[in-house]
Amino acid sequence: MSKQILVTTALPYANGPIHLGHLVEYIQADIWVRAQKMDNKNITFVCADDAHGTAIMLKAEDEGISPESLIEKVKIEHLADFKDFGIEFDNYHSTHSSENQFFSGYIFQQLQKAGLIESREIEQYFDSEKNIFLPDRFIKGKCPKCKSPDQYGDSCEVCSAAYSPTQLINPYSTISKSKPILKKSEHYFFLLSSEKCKSFLRQWTRAGHLQPEAANKVNEWLAENKNQSAVEHELTDWDISRDAPYFGFQIPNTKDKYFYVWLDAPIGYIASYANFLINQNQIKLNESQQLIQVVAKIFSEKAEASSELYHFIGKDILYFHALFWPAMLKFAGFRTPSALFVHGFLTINGQKMSKSRGTFITAREYLNCGINHEYLRYYFASRLNPNIEDLDLNLEEFLLKINSDLVGKTVNIASRAVSFIHKKFKGKIIDKDIAKEFYSSLPVFKDLSLRVRECYLNREYSKAIRIIMQAADSANQYFDQNRPWELVKNSEQQEKLHLICSILINAFKFIILCLKPVMPIFVDNSQRFLNINYLKWEDEAKLLPPNHYINPYTHLLTRIDKKVIDNLISPENQLKIKKDKNDLAENLISIEDLLKIDLRVAVVENATEIEDSEKIIKLVVNLGSKADGKIDRREILAGIKPYYRAEQLINKKIIVVANLAPRKMRYGVSQGMILAASNDDNANGIFIIEPEGGALSPAEIGMKVK
Repeated sequence: MSKQILVTTALPYANGPIHLGHLVEYIQADIWVRAQKMDNKNITFVCADDAHGTAIMLKAEDEGISPESLIEKVKIEHLADFKDFGIEFDNYHSTHSSENQFFSGYIFQQLQKAGLIESREIEQYFDSEKNIFLPDRFIKGKCPKCKSPDQYGDSCEVCSAAYSPTQLINPYSTISKSKPILKKSEHYFFLLSSEKCKSFLRQWTRAGHLQPEAANKVNEWLAENKNQSAVEHELTDWDISRDAPYFGFQIPNTKDKYFYVWLDAPIGYIASYANFLINQNQIKLNESQQLIQVVAKIFSEKAEASSELYHFIGKDILYFHALFWPAMLKFAGFRTPSALFVHGFLTINGQKMSKSRGTFITAREYLNCGINHEYLRYYFASRLNPNIEDLDLNLEEFLLKINSDLVGKTVNIASRAVSFIHKKFKGKIIDKDIAKEFYSSLPVFKDLSLRVRECYLNREYSKAIRIIMQAADSANQYFDQNRPWELVKNSEQQEKLHLICSILINAFKFIILCLKPVMPIFVDNSQRFLNINYLKWEDEAKLLPPNHYINPYTHLLTRIDKKVIDNLISPENQLKIKKDKNDLAENLISIEDLLKIDLRVAVVENATEIEDSEKIIKLVVNLGSKADGKIDRREILAGIKPYYRAEQLINKKIIVVANLAPRKMRYGVSQGMILAASNDDNANGIFIIEPEGGALSPAEIGMKVK
């Protein structure tokens, strides 16, 4: 029997909308789960709204509704966003649930039995204007470690130091903006700094459960050598209680103490899984002991050999998931995670998501612009890898990549081939086994889906997309090289035409199989077009049967218009961009400036596509003879790969900026620049400028452009 696998994502907070930064994580996890399900894995994907805390309580108060009404309303909005982006949870729950209340109380009591809960009187900041104790995230001030301003009361976003709110310099309440006062209160602490916890965590964090970058970061808090500078991040006991008024679960056997939201939030993973089992009619809600026994299939310590537990999270919550969470689980008698998959932040056009910059984009704003949600899934996949790296949504590159990869390459294969199949062969592919011809004509397709599948399972999504697009390029080149538009005119070449088109249709079938985890709706539509059933990895070596009927082609994907992309950015930011462009247009140059540019006619002697780059082709160009009689050859790195194939460029005459200073780039040194034309957004392509033949003779190599 295959292992049971449980996958979770971080729980979105129930006081605001899902934005594109959130979607990086949910899309990354959804792709991984879909790839596993295509392998017939026994996998369950759960999530929930994080529904507790002071922020929820205050927002509900502002809106004049109960916290319960607020979280229910937000949950409906979140579910709609996830559904419309193809995020397919097996169960979506809320931390404000009976299951979560039960497990929070149970785990707390187990930690008490383990001697890891202690009550202490503390001084806590209190907002006397709002008559409320202030949670860490409602206090800001200067970081006590690096002195950065406007840092939260629990950790610094600049230097990652963890501290208590009372250590902040010049603290203030983010609710009333007043200076808070210190007030005494009894609180409960989880003794995370105990040697028992630290000894376990040192072992756990070094046992392969974390990416190397994450393990290095976490071990700053677990430094054994007290002389290390990292000791300023020293692990401290964790305050897990809050005073009334507070929206959350009351701590058992107390009158006015509530579980801190970060205690019951990760327990929501267990609760959502329990709710999934309840919905599957495996248990009844009131049978608490059975509830523990059933979730034990994943969460008991004995289940670690027969089950797997994975959490996809952002790097901002690594501290909670790599220290608090495994220690809570371990000493409450539960299993610990198999691995944490940590990702970086999303930037847009190289900038941090910001409302003031117009780059804070919600999931619903994206959808309301009319852009296919699977285009964002594809773009994120093309940028994601297993490392903790920030991901930039460059909107110009986004438009270029979608229009080139998906429309210009992928669906182009199907539309070009099927037109001949319906026009000449009654919609059917050739009536013979073409495996030998297929793999000899397109060797890149050998084991294509096996290689791509492996990339998905290792979370190497960008590598998977590169492999898929290399296959798409190969199929399009095969089409161009065989010139079916000429074969169709020759009655003696009809069988060859039929074979070529049948090979291309099979190539399209393998490409959509590989894209299924990323673009399931596009692939479902493509399957209907191909007249085939549900694709799984086991179909990787199966060509379409001889004489198989292909449905008439209808548009599977459409290009993105630049105007639609512009609508993603706020009107204020669009005005700023427009002003910048106008200022640039007014920056006129003199004739003397123009004469400084040495433009020459050159010929491309060789061209090579850079495999690791989606844009770059390396050109070797001949600019004619230099003064010493030697040939002036240059290597130029040109960002034209989406629009030209390397073989198209060989022997082409072009115009080169010959006196441009060499520029060191990732793939080498570029010794010039070629002239090309395009719109601002490259939406209609890039067009290399070629010198036409003159009245008496062709343009000669080395001629100056005047």
